[in-house]
Amino acid sequence: MLRKMAIAGVAALTLAACTQQERNIGTGAAVGGGLGAAVGAVATGNTEGALVGAAIGAGAGAIIGAVADRPGYCYARDQYGQTIVIECPRGYR
Repeated sequence: MLRKMAIAGVAALTLAACTQQERNIGTGAAVGGGLGAAVGAVATGNTEGALVGAAIGAGAGAIIGAVADRPGYCYARDQYGQTIVIECPRGYR
């Protein structure tokens, strides 16, 4: 079980890339994957739960990492459901 968790953790760490935002995404995925694997393993007591937790955690961490380092910008959806990045209105934080 620990071997598979280690493999999942190493796989998540390989997501780190060149630009700052891509590094944030990679770091978020790695941290989320590790925490998700730990929670999944504790909650289910088996390897499958750890792998599912790692996948969910990595996805959530990547999303959070992508949007965490953009001060002054807000995220919204357009009429087609696509996420767009806009400057926040004055006084909005």
